[in-house]
Amino acid sequence: MARLATADLDLVTGFLDALWLEEGLSDNTRKAYGSDLSQFAAWLGGSRDKSLLEVERGDIEGYLALRFHRQASNRTAARMLSCLRKYYGHLLRQGLLEKDPTAGVAMPHLGKPLPSTLSEADVEALLNAPDPATTLGVRDRAMLETLYATGLRVTELVTLRLQQLNLRQGVLRVMGKGSKDRLVPVGEQAEAAVSEYLREARPAILGARQSDDLFVTERGSAMTRQAFWYLIKRYALHAGVHKPLSPHTLRHAFATHLLNHGADLRVVQLLLGHSDLSSTQIYTHVAQERLKDLHSRCHPRG
Repeated sequence: MARLATADLDLVTGFLDALWLEEGLSDNTRKAYGSDLSQFAAWLGGSRDKSLLEVERGDIEGYLALRFHRQASNRTAARMLSCLRKYYGHLLRQGLLEKDPTAGVAMPHLGKPLPSTLSEADVEALLNAPDPATTLGVRDRAMLETLYATGLRVTELVTLRLQQLNLRQGVLRVMGKGSKDRLVPVGEQAEAAVSEYLREARPAILGARQSDDLFVTERGSAMTRQAFWYLIKRYALHAGVHKPLSPHTLRHAFATHLLNHGADLRVVQLLLGHSDLSSTQIYTHVAQERLKDLHSRCHPRG
């Protein structure tokens, strides 16, 4: 904050101290706010001969426009505006301003980032990575097959109970977000993998112990979300899948591949357990990007 004038420096220091006292923000966050305010103050003093207390709405919009011109991302501009709103809100509460200069300044539209997904070949390699000659390999293959076949969230998968599975009908009853039940088809390959696990691997893993959990560990209890996420990363490395992964990677692949093969968006919404269709629509963008890529590579005038 060396570029701040003395009056501005005192106000910003008071603001950062208040952040620490009232919101418990970390040192790194407060340093980021201090840096953002210093850059804004330097621009104000150099370009408009103003202090932070003399700012008007047009000054803030001009500064954000400059940042965009210099290729700042929407996320960076949104962080800056959030900082300024907090700062000038603090000054208003202190009685140092009569009007908030950030009022009416539109927050940049961030949108939702497109989820990273896997190709069908990547998924096939990942599903084939567990060793079928071991009990844990049979279990892990069944878990991966189930995750890809149903689009469950990882938390939903590892908390499944035996009574939620109906192999005769080929469905799972899943308790999702908001305590909402949904029935999800399992599919033939996942059904076969789970049947093999229930018949051979699960009894060997449990021994004499009893458990209502569908997928069990050597401790006789359900696997944690973190432990399963570690398994996915290990199997991806073994399968030679080096794309960015997240705990939702197979869920994203499930939705994207369904849409690629002509599934109705509302059906995918029901299978994923989304209460709002807008949450599902992001996958249409992923599918559209794939179609564009195929067109550009395969069409003679692409």
